[in-house]
Amino acid sequence: MKNQWTNYYTGYVKVKAYGRGAERLINMLTRRGLHIWDVKRVGSESLIFHMDFRDIPKLRQVMRKSDCKVKFMQGKGVPFLLKRVMKNSGFLAGLIAFLLCIFVLSNMVWGIDVQDAKPATEHAIRKELDKMGVKIGKVQFFVDDVDTIQRKLSDRIGALTWVGVELKGTTYHFRVVEKRQPKEIEKTSPQNLVASKKAIITDLFVKKGQSIVNVNDYVGKGQLLVSGVIGKEDKPEIVSAQGVIKGKTWYKAEVKVPLKTKFSVLNGNETSRHYLKMSGFSLPIWGFKDPGYEKQEKETTVRPFHFLQWELPISYKVVTLRSKDDIVRSYTKEEAIKEGKKMARADLQKLLDEEDEIVGEKILHESIENGKVKLSIHYQVIEDIAIGQPIIQGD
Repeated sequence: MKNQWTNYYTGYVKVKAYGRGAERLINMLTRRGLHIWDVKRVGSESLIFHMDFRDIPKLRQVMRKSDCKVKFMQGKGVPFLLKRVMKNSGFLAGLIAFLLCIFVLSNMVWGIDVQDAKPATEHAIRKELDKMGVKIGKVQFFVDDVDTIQRKLSDRIGALTWVGVELKGTTYHFRVVEKRQPKEIEKTSPQNLVASKKAIITDLFVKKGQSIVNVNDYVGKGQLLVSGVIGKEDKPEIVSAQGVIKGKTWYKAEVKVPLKTKFSVLNGNETSRHYLKMSGFSLPIWGFKDPGYEKQEKETTVRPFHFLQWELPISYKVVTLRSKDDIVRSYTKEEAIKEGKKMARADLQKLLDEEDEIVGEKILHESIENGKVKLSIHYQVIEDIAIGQPIIQGD
């Protein structure tokens, strides 16, 4: 018998031949090259056999030359299965619609869980999520991926130190770490206030302790500013000195600015290609046209399909191509100096506190080396220079 599994796909029938010419019918079919198998005798003038569904017309031609009759007892294989399915097409359509509904519902957002956040912060997070389209009932494929959601929340909500985003099934889970303003610790141990760096005193506010310096005094690093020892010499009292001592300090910055800089920028043109990804193979379904960008940046997003709590081996893949242009930025010497001063000031601001103030700026040296403007800049800054120094009693 040849490959019977192929017979299942093409279809085959079980036939009963009865009459005096049943054996002659089998012989005639065999001589014509028809595939006959599982031939069995049933009674004295009856035979049962199987044959290909496609050979039925040839069987009818041979029957006219034989002295027997045939009866089709049973049909098996895909053609007969499809016929039975079509008879029950309403049931089939309902089953497909049911599975499709389950599939769609399994790939929608049905829960948003925010953990470890204060009520005000949680409200702000949910408000931003709503703006981003992350809401209950939204299909996951039309929502940003978890990395993009995490980045947008971190950028837009200042109260967050860190936020973790995880998608489990149909629920987004957010774990939040909020920024905590450190409470001012009440200093109960005795201490002096000393200078943290060289400076000229510009302002004094002593809350507790005895001031040792005055405005316009020059102080060095570690020099005593406010003493924690107060009272009379015969009855000294040791306290924790507190206050704000502002002084004029000095910073020096070195910066280099190229006169010509080449870099790439996105020009706003982009196109997307959509695929179904299965076991490492990507089947294109939309966006086959080549956009013809000379230079481009590619971003790939892959999102698996889900059915109930199971992740299917099929994913939805989107490849976004963004066009880029090469830009050459040129500065004159004066423009480079201006840009360098801006860069140096921005770098200095990162080192200072919000209440510190830059009050002076002077270029000490400027030169052009290897196509770059090199600047040496001196800054004057007003900042709090007081730091605590414990008083060890008994010294």
